[in-house]
Amino acid sequence: MFDHLSNSLQKTFKNLRGYGKLSEKNVTDALREIRLALLEADVHFQVVKDFIRQVKEKALGQEVLASVSPGQQFTKCVQDELTELLGRDHKAFDLSANPTMIMMLGLHGAGKTTTTGKLAAKFSRAGRKVLLVACDIRRPAAVEQLNVLAGQVGVDVVNPNPGESVPELGMRARDRAMTQGYNLVIFDTGGRFQVDDELVRELEELRDMVNPQNTVLVVDAAMGQESVNVAQTFHERVNLTGLILTKLDGDARGGAALSIQSVVGVPIHLVGVGEKTEDLEDFHPDRLASRILGMGDVVTLVEKAQDMVDETSMAKMEKQLLKGDLNFEDMLSQMQQMKKLGPIDKLMEMMPGMPQVSAEERQRMADQGKVQSRRFEAIILSMTPKERRKPHVINAKRKQRIARGAGTRVKDVNDLIKQFNQAKKMTKKLKKQQKKLLRFSK
Repeated sequence: MFDHLSNSLQKTFKNLRGYGKLSEKNVTDALREIRLALLEADVHFQVVKDFIRQVKEKALGQEVLASVSPGQQFTKCVQDELTELLGRDHKAFDLSANPTMIMMLGLHGAGKTTTTGKLAAKFSRAGRKVLLVACDIRRPAAVEQLNVLAGQVGVDVVNPNPGESVPELGMRARDRAMTQGYNLVIFDTGGRFQVDDELVRELEELRDMVNPQNTVLVVDAAMGQESVNVAQTFHERVNLTGLILTKLDGDARGGAALSIQSVVGVPIHLVGVGEKTEDLEDFHPDRLASRILGMGDVVTLVEKAQDMVDETSMAKMEKQLLKGDLNFEDMLSQMQQMKKLGPIDKLMEMMPGMPQVSAEERQRMADQGKVQSRRFEAIILSMTPKERRKPHVINAKRKQRIARGAGTRVKDVNDLIKQFNQAKKMTKKLKKQQKKLLRFSK
């Protein structure tokens, strides 16, 4: 989403590297470029104005350290203010009550019901007993959709009875949660194409009946400034406690993400970055600022790996690596674990330096990687169990049979074996280094 903005900012920082010191003129010139980039990204004009003023004051008010270049110093000023603009720290849901109540609000098309399902999956994985409540009673498809999502993530749903009002449904769900040991209740409320009095009254009545600790608005980040206006209206009428931004993986300019927290004054809890149930990430202002500035986001990448990768399989893999006893079954397992982390192009955005590569180039590299990964997986699956466990038995005749079975060429089989042998050499080096460390420690 932030490719154009990120490229513009990095170009500005690069131009500053040629200066020996920061002056008011070169700072002003750089800020002019940043102002244009932010406005083009559809960031609210008042937010841009305040941001530029604060960066200028900080950049000109600091002494440039001898060990830091002017460009680096200026980049740090922008990063600090960008982090501040996005909310500074991660703000989590209020989970102090038992059961905790979360009201999910949003307009049609923002992804409210889908996000409700993702949120249920997230809290369920964290060990909470979740109950969903289908409060969008005017749109039958919404009730059906919520039930399908609940089935996919393995949580229970309270559905409306004929003639039952939303507040009555909410009260019944709250009573069930308290008597049956649910510790988290998520209300998927009714949506509209715009905020109207009927919707607001219904939300207010439900809020007063269940007394939620969290009143969360789901906002489509691709709507730009309109999403900021929607959030302001909801906040004025219903008093929001937090926001979830959806479609942050889209092609829009991203101004909503940079404006909404500052304008509305309500923290962003989570962001939707895809269609799968696990594509809902905690929102960390400092990490997003780093990604926008082309510095990657290694922390989120590591957390994603810890959350999605099977620890038992990875521990077994580590043991095999240190033994120097790697085979094709281990390689296949590693490839399958990597697929769980998500699309390659999204992972590349989190790697330092990679955000500076154009979106088109990242997509090309990702497509090549996916094609090669599928090809290598097919080749390994075409091997016999003996060939996978004892790669040294694979001769020219076996290569031809494996290639035919995988629908590939012998050259592709050779490429896989070459990559495998390189990995084995690395494991042997690791093993030697471990032995040296053990001798040294004794």
